[in-house]
Formats: sequence, structure tokens, C-alpha cells
Amino acid sequence: MARRIWLIKDPARERRLFRGRAIVAALLSITLISIILARAFYLQVTLHDHYATLSTNNRVTLQPLAPTRGLIYDRSGTILAENIPVFSLELVEERVEDLERTLTDLRELISISDEELEQFRKTIRRKKRFDSVPLRYRLTDEEVALISVNRHRLLGVEINSRLIRHYPHGNLTSHSIGYVGRINEQEVRKIDPTRYVATSHIGKSGVERSHESLLHGEVGYQQVEVNARGRVLRILDKQPPKPGDDLYLNLDVRLQQIANDAFGKYRGALVAMNPKTGAVLAMVSVPSYDSNLFVNGISHADYNRLTKSKDQPLFNRALQGQYPPGSTTKPFLGLAGLVHNQITVHDRIFCTGHYQLENDDHRYRDWKKKGHGELGVTRAIVESCDVFFYDLAHELGIDQLSIFLKRFGFGQATNFDVGGDRPGLMPSREWKRRVHNQPWYPGETLITGIGQGFLLATPLQLAHSSSVMATKGIDMQPQLVRSIENRATGKREQIKPLIQKVIEGVSDNHWQRIHRAMQQVVHGFAGTARSINKGLEYKVAGKTGTAQVFGIKQDEEYNVEDISERLRDHALFISFAPVESPEIAISVIVENGGSGGSVAAPIARKVLDEYMKNKPFRGDS
Repeated sequence: MARRIWLIKDPARERRLFRGRAIVAALLSITLISIILARAFYLQVTLHDHYATLSTNNRVTLQPLAPTRGLIYDRSGTILAENIPVFSLELVEERVEDLERTLTDLRELISISDEELEQFRKTIRRKKRFDSVPLRYRLTDEEVALISVNRHRLLGVEINSRLIRHYPHGNLTSHSIGYVGRINEQEVRKIDPTRYVATSHIGKSGVERSHESLLHGEVGYQQVEVNARGRVLRILDKQPPKPGDDLYLNLDVRLQQIANDAFGKYRGALVAMNPKTGAVLAMVSVPSYDSNLFVNGISHADYNRLTKSKDQPLFNRALQGQYPPGSTTKPFLGLAGLVHNQITVHDRIFCTGHYQLENDDHRYRDWKKKGHGELGVTRAIVESCDVFFYDLAHELGIDQLSIFLKRFGFGQATNFDVGGDRPGLMPSREWKRRVHNQPWYPGETLITGIGQGFLLATPLQLAHSSSVMATKGIDMQPQLVRSIENRATGKREQIKPLIQKVIEGVSDNHWQRIHRAMQQVVHGFAGTARSINKGLEYKVAGKTGTAQVFGIKQDEEYNVEDISERLRDHALFISFAPVESPEIAISVIVENGGSGGSVAAPIARKVLDEYMKNKPFRGDS
């Protein structure tokens, strides 16, 4: 057998083996290097813009800038709603390591109420994590110092200077100007989030709400460089916000003050208008409340005090209060009788103190127990004879009566430019069938004729209808806003008075007859408002009214001393002056005031005197 010989070294074989391994290693290296280069190319070239943006966002951020809310002035330039600077405590959730711990630390440093904490939690839930959310407004200097000293352990906590809404006249204008408050969850779903990204407050009522789009302004932005802690190092670019427009109102704050003070201990409302333009000169609802309480969140204690008060200070009586207008409707009813030829200026009836329908035993009583004797339409208005208007209402019928009074705005919203007014109620046969599914009874027509029963009106409606009467049928839209000023340009746009309609088919003689009758209500020796004519240097047309709060049985007498104060009659008065060329029309209602002539009319007299004395300085157009 042949023997195999193994060589210890084989250079050729080793070279082949090495060459193979080197090629594999080279290919592997080239492949890995190619992958790395491709990845680097992809990241640095293909995705350059994307990562450049991310890199920039590590140090540059876009911050929204809140616009300055527009100011509100009265007709003479007295400021009614302003913005005052305050220091606010704010948190950015994204930068806070432990939110609950941070809140606890803050409460140990400064006073933070449970209401403020609750509001903060609600707000932060609907904000983005990088948004700055206010926790406390109006920090004192001491509180600012305490927080500043401890900033090193309060990451994400900021002290910012903000402007907050302030109402210098508080209670006096709360029901007309309204107020702003923090944006709630329902409002978040309705508003434009981009427009309110830097804003935490919105108009809640009154002018603040109705003209929110003008007052708010437009949000601005700034691009800032920040450090790792989120502190701004420098501003790179800025687009300033556009401030809101300023509003000038027809409201006269001096008239407002006079009217408010004139009510004294009473509750009620007053509205004063310029019949020629529709300008609302005064709108008072008493008692009232301080609108500043609501700006940054009212406390539970304050809110409960307002809501549980039996005087209802939050209730806007001027716009929302619906009252029986009582005898204030008699001039309108008298005019209806003349226009529809149910009566003439020469017709007379005899008032015995009560009125009865045919085949009806019920007696509809007059306020004057023994009656007024023989009288026509003029004296019936002057002395406010119920019997005359029972008879006239019966002759007119409820449908004709309803249609005529609606022409003066009864039972209809006034189209008040601020809105929020209720329509009142002008009953009719069709209305009762539709709402109560009952027929209309003749007795209901009688009590409607003296402004009772189903008939309801707001103080604004009464002032509006008095204005239409004063202008002999020209219906002007009630307007609270007088002009709008663009703060950027300084250009002021006047709001033009708006004629809503003109009542036709009424002769000048009939208008004059009713005007003279209303004048004698104040200036006549038997007028129900003669108590206010002493020292009058101008002519006033007016009509008193008394509205029952509850019914009195047929055989009972109304004795004010035996009735609870809250159940006593409401006192009303409507008026306009000067009669020859009316410039102001007023409606007054005093809840449970009793007599319109002795309680409501004197309130109107004080407002009339203030207006007539200072009208050259009011800039009336």
C-alpha cells in the first residue's frame, strides 16, 4: 500500500484561503460603509428640512399674543369698562415635573382659594400642555417677591403681566354693560380656537357679550428663543395683536346715577330714550350687583349671596322683567278708539265706580270707588278712569285692541341692539286658544283694556312705545351703542338711527288730542301725576299706572296696610318731554310701590330735570 505524505506548510493553499477571507471582509466592509453613507445622506440631505425644523423647535417657539380688549365709554367720554394691569401667576404644564406637588408648594407660599384651584383645573384640562394657564390674578408685590425667590424649585411657574377687565362704576352699569368672565367648556365648543388661543375671558352679558366680536380684537404672535427651562432669551420675530375697537354708548352715566339714587329703598327699573333717534340714555335695574365680582371667577359665598337674595339683584328688570303695564296703556287705547271711530272727542260716558257686562252680575270696579261722573276720552286719561276704558275695550274687542297695541310694540321684542329683552305678551283670541286651549271671555277684554290680565310688558317696551307715541308714530330702534372707534386708525363710525316702521292711518288731530291729555296728567289740576308739576319749567306728557300683583275678591277692599309688602301693587309711569318737541321718553316701574303718581312719577321727574338741565353738554345729535 502506498503511503500518503502530508506537508506541514502549503503556501499556495494559505494564499487562496487568505484571499477569499479578504474579499469577504472587503465586501462586508463596503456594504456596511455604503449603508452608513446612505443613511447619513438620507438624514442629512433628504430629511434636512425636517430635522432642521426639529432642531429649531428645541430652542425657538411660537407664542400667541393676546389682543387688548376695546374700551367702553358713555356718551360724554366717561369710561365704563377699562383694562388695568395686574401680575398673574401662571403655569405651563409641559414644563412642570409634578403638577400636584407644584400646586401644593404654591399654596404654602401664597393664598390660593379652592375656587381658584377648581377653575385652574377646569381650564388646564382643555388647554394644550404648552399653553400658559392662569392660576391667580392680581398678585400683590409681596406675593410676587415670594414666588420670585422660590423660582428655582418651581419649574413651569411664571409671573406674567396681564390686563384684566375693570368696571369703574360697578353696580351702576352692570345690567347694561354686562361683564366678561373666564371662557367655560360650553363656550370653547362655539368659539374660534385660533382667535382665542391667547385669551382666557369672553363677554358674558350686556354690551360685552353682544359686541364681543368688535371688543375682542385679533390675536398676534411672536417667535422667541428659549433655553432648556423654557425661559425666553430673545424675541426673533413678532406680529403684534390688533386691539379691539372702542365703543361709545348713548348711555349717560350721570342720568344713570340720578335714576339709580332716585329709587332709594325700592326695587324696579327705569329706561330713558331719545324718541327722535332711539338712543337709550339710561337703563337702570335696581337692586344691582358689582360686575367686577365675575371677571376672574366669583366666589361661592358671593354667588350664593346674590342668587339667594329675595331682591334678585342678578335679574335685569329693565329687559327681562315682564309686568302688567296697568293704566299706562290707556293713552294707546284712547287713540285706538279715535282711529277706529269707536269714540269721538265729544263722546261722554257716566262713571258710577263700576262697570258690568250685559247679563253678567260681576262688577268691574274703578279705582275711584264713587266714580268719576260724566267724562270723555281726555278726562278719562287725565284721571285714569277705569270704567271708560272697560267700555272702550269692550267696543273695540280683543282682536282689534291687540292688533292696534302691537303697532306700538306691545307683545313684541324691540330689536334692541344689545339684545336680551323679552317680548312681553299681547294676548288675543287666537293666542289663548293656541296656548291655553280655551276660548276668550268678554271679561278678559275689559281687564286687558286697563293693562291687566294676560297683558305684560317690559320697562324697555314701555319706554319704546312711549317714544313712538311722542314722535306720532315713528318707531325708532332702541340703540345703546352710539359709535365704534377703530383704535389703530382713530376713525370713529357713528351708528345711524334706524326707523323700524311708521304708524300710518292716524290723523294729526288724534295724535294732538292724546298728547294734550297726557300733558294734563302732569300739569292738570286733576291729573294723576300732578304731584310732580311743581316748579316744572318745561311741559311733560305722562301717564301713571298701577298694576295688581294678585287679584282681590268681589266683596273685598284693597287695604295697603293689610297686605304684605311683596304683594302690594306695582307703581308705573311713562312720560316724554318737552311735549312740543320730545327729546326724552321715560318708563318707570317700582315693584310693590303702590301709586304710580306718588312713587314712580317723582323718580322720572328727577331724571327729566337732570336731562333738561344738562342737555346742552350731552352732545345729542
